[in-house]
Amino acid sequence: MSARRVLPDLTIAPVREEDLPAILAIETTSFSAPWTEEMFRWELGQAGTSFAWVARQGDRVLGYLFTWVVAGECHINNVAVAPTSRGQGIGDALLRTGLTAALARGARTALLEVRASNHAAQALYARWGFAVAGRRRRYYSHPTEDALLMRCDDLAGALMRRGRDP
Repeated sequence: MSARRVLPDLTIAPVREEDLPAILAIETTSFSAPWTEEMFRWELGQAGTSFAWVARQGDRVLGYLFTWVVAGECHINNVAVAPTSRGQGIGDALLRTGLTAALARGARTALLEVRASNHAAQALYARWGFAVAGRRRRYYSHPTEDALLMRCDDLAGALMRRGRDP
């Protein structure tokens, strides 16, 4: 597998309210059943549980990651990269930031749901040590599809393997 190049001036930072229009634009082009602005605002209002980041190149938002950290577990709720910016290591950079922060907040494991047909996302998560732990039948709508439940049981180990000490 070839190494993915990350954009040289890419920054990862906490989501700000002014990032929401760009996040919504990426969301609607990435998902058939996109989150609404209200859903994103609710996530941002869950201080102490919900943590969110954007990937920026200059002032342009290229991707985002929303997570929860609860009872030693990180749940990846929503992650997307703008279609024109995929394949450049942005999703990897977002995961590195989110999983590092989750570990610092006491998470030891992480989990997520991914469409059974989304092989690119599954490959990204597998590189981070996630493995299929189950299937949620008919989890997604528009179109109806199963979700694969993927789990990483060793965040510290995954971060070390990916080149960063926790």
